[in-house]
Amino acid sequence: MKRWYLYPFSLGYHFVTGFRNTLYDLGLFKSTKFKTPIINVGNLSVGGSGKSPMVMYLAQYLSKHYRTGVLSRGYGRLSKGYGVTNYESNYKTVGDEAMQLFERFKNRFVIAVCEDRVPGAKKVISDMDLDVLILDDALQHRAIKPGFTILMTDFNDPYFKDHLLPAGDLRESRKGAKRADIIMVSKCPDELTEETKQYYVSRIRPERSQNVFFSSIGYDENVYGKEKMLPDNNLNYYDILLITGIANPKPLLQHLAKFSQRVKHLKFRDHHNFSDDDIKKIIAEYKKLGEYKLILTTEKDYVRLKTFDYLRDLVYYWPINVIIDRKEEFNQMILDYVRKN
Repeated sequence: MKRWYLYPFSLGYHFVTGFRNTLYDLGLFKSTKFKTPIINVGNLSVGGSGKSPMVMYLAQYLSKHYRTGVLSRGYGRLSKGYGVTNYESNYKTVGDEAMQLFERFKNRFVIAVCEDRVPGAKKVISDMDLDVLILDDALQHRAIKPGFTILMTDFNDPYFKDHLLPAGDLRESRKGAKRADIIMVSKCPDELTEETKQYYVSRIRPERSQNVFFSSIGYDENVYGKEKMLPDNNLNYYDILLITGIANPKPLLQHLAKFSQRVKHLKFRDHHNFSDDDIKKIIAEYKKLGEYKLILTTEKDYVRLKTFDYLRDLVYYWPINVIIDRKEEFNQMILDYVRKN
C-alpha cells in the first residue's frame, strides 16, 4: 500500500535506518558471529511474505539430518525472556508462530523464543546442543551475523516495487537485499512462465553470489478440527465463516473461492489477540449462517481460537506448505552451507 502524502517522513526513516546499517557495515555496532551454522529467514517488508512456511520447511528438512532449532522473538506473547516451547506452552507464553510449529511437529526440532536474539541464540545452541539454528524474521536484527540469509518477497508485492515506511511498507532500503544469499519470490501463481521469472530476476538484479528462487503456497487436501477432518472438496456443502488474523489473507480467500462461494470473512490484524467481545461477534455471525456451517481459520489463528471453549469443537484450520521451484537445487544449497560450517 502506497501512501505518497507520507513520503517526506520516509526520507527521515531512510536516514535513520541507513545510518544504523552503515554503523553495522563499518563494524562500529557489534554483530555477533557464531561457530554453529545460522540460517536467517527475513524480509524487507512489513507483513506476510511467507516467512513462517519457509521456516517450517527448513526446520522439517534439516531436522532429518541435523539437530535443528528455531529461534523467534515470540511476537504477541504475554511473557518475556527466553523460553523453549513444550507441551505446557500456549500462544500466550511463546507466541502463536512458535505454538503453530510445535502443534504440527511436536519435538522433532527445538523451538525457542527470546526477544533478545544474541543471548537467546547462545542459550538454545548451548543448552540443546544444536547443529544448526534457524532465525525467524531477523533480517533487520543485525546484532547477530548469520552465515546464510534467505530473503522472502511476495510475488504480488515485491520489494523492488515498494517504498520505505510510512509511504510504503519497507522496513529498510531495498539495498538490504544485498545481505541475502537467496532471494525467494513467494506466493507465486501455480502457472508461472519463464518470461515472468526472467522479469522478476531482471528487476531484482541479484549479485553474482546470490540466487533467486520461486515458491508457491500448497494447501492441504483436508481441513482439520479438534478430533476430525474434512476433505476440501466437501467445503461446497457448507456456509463458511472465515476468521483470519494474518497480514495477508488474500491467497487463502482466492484458494477458498475454488471450493465455496458461501463465505463470510471476519478479518483481524496480524497476531490479533482475540478478546471475549471478538468471540461474541464470531459466535453471532456463525449463528446467522445456514443449517450446514463451519468456522474455518488458518493454522496460526487456530492455536489461539481453540482456547475458547465454545469454539473448540466448531473451528477448523487449513494447513499450508511451501512448494519450491528447483527444490533439489535449493535443498542442496542449504545442506552444503550447513555441512561446510
